[in-house]
Amino acid sequence: MTQQHVIENVLQSKMRGKVSYLGNVSATSVLQITYVKPFDHPSGKGYQRPVDSKRCNDFALYLSKGEDALFAPIMLNAESHWEFSAYDKARPHLGRLICKGKASIMDGQHRVGGIKRYTQDTNSEINVPFLAFHYLDEDEEVHLFDIINTMAKGIGTSLSKYLHRNTDEYSWIATQLITRGDSPFHFIGTLTGKRSSGRHVTLQNLYKVIELLTKSEALTHVNKETKLTWSLMYFNAIKEQFNTEWLSYKEYRLTHIVCLNALAIVGAEILKEATNRQKGKMDYAFIEKSVKKMKNTEWSAEGPLKYLKGISGSRMLAQDLISEVIPAK
Repeated sequence: MTQQHVIENVLQSKMRGKVSYLGNVSATSVLQITYVKPFDHPSGKGYQRPVDSKRCNDFALYLSKGEDALFAPIMLNAESHWEFSAYDKARPHLGRLICKGKASIMDGQHRVGGIKRYTQDTNSEINVPFLAFHYLDEDEEVHLFDIINTMAKGIGTSLSKYLHRNTDEYSWIATQLITRGDSPFHFIGTLTGKRSSGRHVTLQNLYKVIELLTKSEALTHVNKETKLTWSLMYFNAIKEQFNTEWLSYKEYRLTHIVCLNALAIVGAEILKEATNRQKGKMDYAFIEKSVKKMKNTEWSAEGPLKYLKGISGSRMLAQDLISEVIPAK
């Protein structure tokens, strides 16, 4: 570094015998006092993946949300280049850091990249929280990076959808389909994405199902409560028609994701036709009659649907079912 940087109001502590510092630093400073050790570093001790510009841009976009854009501290190895000075003896763990050299970013390179993009685009300044170890040798640094990125697990897509249920329409409907006692998915669905015996349909699975079911332009302006009502009626009619198949995941493919997606695609056509018949209002009798026309479908796990896979398989099955349930024009 060409000049020393001073960071005020830093808290010094120990973590497993290692001296660490917790504080905040300006975005401008963090770009000047940190660096990244790429995996192909000449020392042979590099470990960071190539930066993903999309992740940086996504984080910059997140920061544009303003005060709601909170984020975790970046983790640094100061490599003994930072010196702590307490303000007074009465508060020996509160003071300033004098940064004489750059610290290595162990966790947070994409956050720093996004911060750089955001501050450049907006010509603004933000505070960046950090946790810095006074000194870790190269092997300790690589080991900690490995622990952070292999043992820590993301919250999962289903749980993420659940957390957005109050702001995202599909997430709300999917959550209702699992939590409501009058839903056919109540006893076979899981909110967190963790499957268990009997609960094999995740919130993320249902999110996709609802997305496919309500894609029709005829449903664009319908509120989420109405979409939920129609979803419940359609899938309850299916469960009633194929009750044995619905309750036996191992013996039948009805509630396997590939088939649920197919049924959602078929359902979109049924709901579209049902609303067209009543000029915008739902023809519930038509939904029930349409589902009954599927009565001869063979859902056995060892039957014709045994090797059906992916969204392409869902579309193939959906086309066959549509030809049975929707009157030719």
